[in-house]
Amino acid sequence: MEFLKSQILLIAIVLSAVFTQAQTFEKQASAFENSYRFEENGKYNEAIQEILNIYNEANYEHNLRLGWLNYVSGRFTESLPYYQRCFTLKPLSIEARFGFVNPAAALGNWTQVENQYQEILRIDPQNTLANYRMAVIAYGREDFMTSLRYLNKVINLYPFDYDTVILLAWTELKLGKLREAKIMFQKALLIRPGDVSASEGLNLVQ
Repeated sequence: MEFLKSQILLIAIVLSAVFTQAQTFEKQASAFENSYRFEENGKYNEAIQEILNIYNEANYEHNLRLGWLNYVSGRFTESLPYYQRCFTLKPLSIEARFGFVNPAAALGNWTQVENQYQEILRIDPQNTLANYRMAVIAYGREDFMTSLRYLNKVINLYPFDYDTVILLAWTELKLGKLREAKIMFQKALLIRPGDVSASEGLNLVQ
């Protein structure tokens, strides 16, 4: 009889846990749905509050959503800690790191931006967006050899991407690689006929 009682108690506990979990999911689903609707209408305070009503600091999705909402509402400083919690909870999360760079860049924290791109490339060395953006940063610093190193990774994966091709063309021109630059400027014109930047560059190497 005692065994039967213990089994009944165990079943009751399991059923209670399942019911509680179902209730928790329904509450979260409703909050996210309402939050999306408020965001679509530009009501960011309300969108944020919906998530705060169910907020769990250890929940990745809650933090990711709040990081984004604070960013798009112009609360850049408030946005950063939510993204930081995301990649503390999931250290290999690339999406959270890309999310982090948006408010960091808006605040002019370029060291933090570059650190996150480097961390993304540590996780995923072939990540095209991070490689391209590091190339842009290096080009802006007139560190053309470093820019070329990042661009070579991207161009091998996306040989006919305009942004990569045109930046590679100008980088090679800056390095005095005139033949290579000419090929890239011509390729850019195939992608975008009449492109002003490519035409200007081509005139310089001919």
